[in-house]
Amino acid sequence: MSRSIHHRHYKLLLAHLRELREAAGITQAALAQSLGRTQGHISKIECGDRRMDALQFVEICEALGADPVAAFTRFVRARAADSADMEQFRKPHRK
Repeated sequence: MSRSIHHRHYKLLLAHLRELREAAGITQAALAQSLGRTQGHISKIECGDRRMDALQFVEICEALGADPVAAFTRFVRARAADSADMEQFRKPHRK
């Protein structure tokens, strides 16, 4: 299991959060203000420079007016599709 913030699945999660924010018509600055953070903090999360934990994910979703369970389910489905797509490029191990 990769803990890297540079893993493609983590980037996929961040892209989903950014899409939620943009769809809600909320700027990074407005989101930051509602969370008691700085705009730079939100930017670093969205860019992958700062790792987000599960509680932060829930807080961000709620601040955006999104259901965290639905948002995470959407990510899990996209992750599964991405993994299936990548599986076709893996070569079988030779003995």
